[in-house]
Amino acid sequence: MTEPSIDIAAHSSPLRERHVALGARMTSFGGWEMPLQYGGILEEHRAVRERAGLFDLSHMGELFVEGPEAGEALSAALVSEPRRLAVGKAQYSMICAPNGGILDDLIVYRLADERFLVVANAGNAPLVSDLLAQRIAPHRAILDDRSLATALCAVQGPRSVEIVAPLTDLDLAAIRYYGISEGVVAGIPALVARTGYTGEDGFEVFVDTERAGDLWDALWSSGLAHGLAAVGLGARDTLRLEAGMPLYGNDLDPSVNPFEANLGRVVRLDKVNEFVGREALRRIAENGPARLLVGLAMTGRGIARHGYPVFSGQRATGVVTSGTLSPTLGRAIALAYVAPGDAEPGTILEVEIRAVRVPAEVVSLPFYRRPR
Repeated sequence: MTEPSIDIAAHSSPLRERHVALGARMTSFGGWEMPLQYGGILEEHRAVRERAGLFDLSHMGELFVEGPEAGEALSAALVSEPRRLAVGKAQYSMICAPNGGILDDLIVYRLADERFLVVANAGNAPLVSDLLAQRIAPHRAILDDRSLATALCAVQGPRSVEIVAPLTDLDLAAIRYYGISEGVVAGIPALVARTGYTGEDGFEVFVDTERAGDLWDALWSSGLAHGLAAVGLGARDTLRLEAGMPLYGNDLDPSVNPFEANLGRVVRLDKVNEFVGREALRRIAENGPARLLVGLAMTGRGIARHGYPVFSGQRATGVVTSGTLSPTLGRAIALAYVAPGDAEPGTILEVEIRAVRVPAEVVSLPFYRRPR
C-alpha cells in the first residue's frame, strides 16, 4: 500500500475510544490521530469489496457557504460551476492557485438554493477555509467552517443499503450517486450523501460531533448481520487506488494542474465569471499538459512505490505517485505521471525498483470497476 503521510496529530477523532476498543493501530494523518488498520488491511479491503466497511472520516473539513450569492461566490473561488448544481446534488471540484496548481480537491454539495457544503481534505482544510473566506468576500455570502463541529462516518460496499436503510426514513433509492439529502439516521439529524472514495456504492453520513458515537454504534449494530468491518486509512488507500481515484499529497499537489491529472473535465473555462487560475488553465488547455497521470499494471515482479522513476527505453519519462499490490486484481498497480507521448494505453514502460527496471503496461483507469 501507499503509506499515509505521517505528521503531528493536533486533533483526535471523536470516535478514538471505539477504534482502540476494536484493536485499531492509530496513526497521525492530516493533523488528526486516526485508525490505520484494525484486523489487517487485506481483510478490511476485501470486506468492502464483498460486503461493507465502516469508515471514520471525521478528519475531513466541512465548510458551509450560504447567502444569496453563495453559488456565484463559489464559482469565483473554484474551477467548477456550483451554480449549475440542482439542490440535492454534488460535484467534484478543485481549488487552484493563480498558476493553475491544485491546492486541494473537493466535493461541493448543494443543500438549498443559497446553501452549499464544501468538503476538503483533512490536511488542507484550514488552508481551504482561509482561501474560501478570502475569495467569497466580495459576494453576499458567508463561510461557516464547521470542520471540528461535524463528524463523518461512511458505509461503503455492496451491502450498504441494507445496513443504512433500517436506520432512516429517507428514501435511499432516491439519493442517486453524487446526491445528498437531509434527514434523520438512528434518531440523529444528519446529511446523507451517496458518495465515497472506494469505488463501491455507499453513503457518507454527516452529524454533529457530539452525536458521532451514537451514529457509529447504530451503524455498527445494523451492519453486524451483514458482515460489516471497521476499515482504516490503509485499506481506504488500496481501495481508492484500485478505483483510480487520486490522493492529495501523493497524486495531486500544488505542482500539478487539473489537465495533467486528467481532471480537465472539471474545469469550466466557459464560465461567464472569472475564477482564480482561469488564465493559466486556459493556456494549459490550449497548449496541452506537459505530463499526464496514467495507470500502470506491472507485468514484471515488483511493486512500484511513490517516487520510483519511470522509463521509456533509456529515456526517463516520469515518476510513480501511488502504488500497491491490488488485493482485488492480484497484481501490482500504480499511478504515475509520464510524458504525453507515453500515456497511450498499451504502451510498455519500465519502473525502476531497487535499481532494477521492471516492465509495466499503461492501462485505462479505473483498475477496478464494481459490478452493476
